Amino acid sequence: MAAESGRSAEQAGTGGGARPDGERAEVEHPDESTDPEAAHPTSEFPNTAQPNSAHPGAHSGGTAVGSPGTAPRVHAGFTSGFDPEVVRAWIADDPDPAARTELGDLLRTALEEPGEASAAALSELSDRFSGPLEFGTAGLRGEVAAGPHRMNRAVVIRAAAGLSAFLQEHTQDGSAAPFSVVIGCDARRGSADFAHDTAAVVTAAGGRALLLPPQLPTPLTAFAVQHLSADAGVMVTASHNPPRDNGYKVYLGARPLRALGGDAEAAAGAGAQIVPPADALIAARIAAVPSVGQTPRTDPASADPAVLERWVQLDETIVESYLESVAGLGVRAHPSGPLRIVTTALHGVGASTLARALDRAGFSDVHPTLSQAEPDPDFPTVAFPNPEEDGALDEVVAVAERVGADLIIANDPDADRFSAAIPSPDGSGWYQLSGDEVGLLLGEAAALRLSRGPDPSREPGTGASASTGSEAGVRARQTANAEQTAGTGQNTGQETAAGPVIANSIVSSRGLAAVAAHHGLTHRNSLTGFKWISRVPGLAYGYEEALGYCVDPAHVRDKDGISAALLFAARASQLRAGGSSIAAELRRIRARDGVFRTRPLTFRLEDTSLIAAGMTALRAAPPAELGGSPVVTVADLVHGWEDLAPTDGMLLLSAAGDRVIVRPSGTEPKLKCYLEAVEPVTGGTSGVDAAWESAGHRLTGITGELRAFFRL
Repeated sequence: MAAESGRSAEQAGTGGGARPDGERAEVEHPDESTDPEAAHPTSEFPNTAQPNSAHPGAHSGGTAVGSPGTAPRVHAGFTSGFDPEVVRAWIADDPDPAARTELGDLLRTALEEPGEASAAALSELSDRFSGPLEFGTAGLRGEVAAGPHRMNRAVVIRAAAGLSAFLQEHTQDGSAAPFSVVIGCDARRGSADFAHDTAAVVTAAGGRALLLPPQLPTPLTAFAVQHLSADAGVMVTASHNPPRDNGYKVYLGARPLRALGGDAEAAAGAGAQIVPPADALIAARIAAVPSVGQTPRTDPASADPAVLERWVQLDETIVESYLESVAGLGVRAHPSGPLRIVTTALHGVGASTLARALDRAGFSDVHPTLSQAEPDPDFPTVAFPNPEEDGALDEVVAVAERVGADLIIANDPDADRFSAAIPSPDGSGWYQLSGDEVGLLLGEAAALRLSRGPDPSREPGTGASASTGSEAGVRARQTANAEQTAGTGQNTGQETAAGPVIANSIVSSRGLAAVAAHHGLTHRNSLTGFKWISRVPGLAYGYEEALGYCVDPAHVRDKDGISAALLFAARASQLRAGGSSIAAELRRIRARDGVFRTRPLTFRLEDTSLIAAGMTALRAAPPAELGGSPVVTVADLVHGWEDLAPTDGMLLLSAAGDRVIVRPSGTEPKLKCYLEAVEPVTGGTSGVDAAWESAGHRLTGITGELRAFFRL
């Protein structure tokens, strides 16, 4: 039984080649066209009366009908053009009646007389059977629909079987303990079924399934992997993707990592998302799964009691443990700095956990946006459930204006990210802080704690920095020049043999490096994603510009929109108590370190081939200037950069210190450009506005140049 007040299922009831950074890891699949066992059923569309159509498991022993080797391999895609027999075989093997009907209807239409309807159905089937949904460091992510190139129960069962096989092989450490998997899910379509199917596969494979209560934030899963010393974690979520999508994130614990790379690897990555080579190894095990019908799955209604002892339904105690760890960060509302906060969960699963965390920290004047507080997989009030998207905060802003709020906190649907907005300093409405601005503010707060220096924002009359304008200008230019001459500033700051480190992804602002330099701390850059940021040795704080912040890596080795939001609210309260504000604090930091102004440029493309074409064009003939300044550094990140591993991206740096990084998104059909202009500040805080405007002018010019270059 789990230590976290878990109950067994019996007690609780049914409950292509790899990219260089491992973002997608494909494996070779058998030549399906030559498989002598590939006999397909000849019946039409077997949409009913399938032996495995119920929730997994058909015998009293708790496993599905069939066993390895008793049935032919079911292929996960066409090998030489459209093949209706491949579709029929997949239909026969799919455990979901709705999915079988969906594919059967498509196949029937595709086989009709030629016309628009049959052509559309044929095109759709060709896409759905273009190959298996790829498993990589981001796990699985795709549209919820039937077929091997979509997210559905059949695909998830195969993924769970592959993960279980990997864990069986990599937890043989001499102990008798079965491998264990924490399983969490959000409220998207299919999430509960996918979590249930994962538990059914894990337990039938001899493992221990630790199911979190339903509809909890992703950080709870990451927390539980470490807190329960689990061997792996699965989080069923597509985070901030469109409503049609779902996903399957995988974390690894210490045992399998130790088997892969020894104690050092276990120490570096236990509780974090997978990185190479684990992704490719798991993908290979998934590819080896012959069919869903041959995959044993536990049926909680009829399984042996000994099996059900390994099916553990965790209760609210795990949430309580997480909240205690957040409270252990030691931040609270300042009694002299009361705040009125408005929150939104964007129809996701973070509302309750955030509310409880804020309440325990002494924030009593909190107003949820009720129209977005309850989980809803349709996300009806937003075009995209992503706090970064235009219009996503319209509803919470309306509530904030009505109640006269001081701070807006917006979580994305799985609450691993958060965005903040404050009243505009000029009184014109609300200003949504960028991810880099929040990262800078949380980084400064972390640096003050880590360096144990005085907090200038709490000293009398600290609207201005103690630094002179010339000193701030020198620091800004030195940081930019350090990158120009020595890569990404990987070793910015005063290095020590040991000590706390603050870090950010390479595409995030270089402002955090300037903060580290000022406070005498070590700064590191990492590849994009918290699978890399969380592995930075000695990490005390890390962030990425896409609204992700890791403020308690000892307990959550991933971005966490709950604990980060709490720390941000506490900082705002502390600043108010000292006669300052979030806006004034930004000015103070910029007056000291210079302006590092960032701006995203994103191309969302339905035709994903244009993403690769854009990267090819950039590599072939990169721009010679950025914002009127000559480009002095062009780095193809696919070859690595300083001590960073290779990744698909291009870095351009101008003589003025301005920087552009271009890369494909790892989870969405986007080509993403990250722009940063660096500007010295003269005259203390009075000079910040001029520097800010100058940097913005150059960013506008660079944006136009990139739009003209890509023509997208």
